Amino acid sequence: MTLPARQPVAVAITGASGAQYALRLLECLIEADEQVYLMLSEPGQIVIGMETDLSLPGRSRDIQRFLTEYFAAEEGQLQVFGRKEWTAPVASGSSAPRAMTVCPCTMGTLASIACGASGNLIERAADVMIKEGRKLILVPRETPFSAIHLENMLRLARLGVVMLAANPGFYHRPQTLEDIVDFVVARILDQLEVPHTLSSRWGDLFEEE
Repeated sequence: MTLPARQPVAVAITGASGAQYALRLLECLIEADEQVYLMLSEPGQIVIGMETDLSLPGRSRDIQRFLTEYFAAEEGQLQVFGRKEWTAPVASGSSAPRAMTVCPCTMGTLASIACGASGNLIERAADVMIKEGRKLILVPRETPFSAIHLENMLRLARLGVVMLAANPGFYHRPQTLEDIVDFVVARILDQLEVPHTLSSRWGDLFEEE
């Protein structure tokens, strides 16, 4: 395939509930001809099996083949990296993606990013994005937030990290679960500057009187 002119987008999936958001986001990025670097935590892989009908294989290369076929991606468009694959492009500022999102993001992952820990590839990739001044979007799906959660979010927000909680709106009058998922995914795509038609814009919902 001819890879996109823009740099890749990195997506990390952790063990918070909300696997549907992650899978829909991947689908939209593939359809938009974006090159995607994907990282999955072990709990994230377990949650995908719990919340969807997908049963992902264990090894990263097998996951890559499975998802490439599942999303009908071009060969090489989707690359999957293991949690300790330190030679992955996302581990170095010299080849950092243009943007990264952790969707969904556990409070544990958020806390590790907030304190600069790099115990696995997801945390290291996020650390790279911050130090290189690239767009990093965290999608926490937790409620209620404790003071610790909020303090970690504030610390990251002050560094320029986008805190995009998975809080769907209802002004567009969703009719299906997919409509609710698309609302959140649309906001992520907006932050990634990827064009989409997933949901109506606020001004487009109301007719002029």
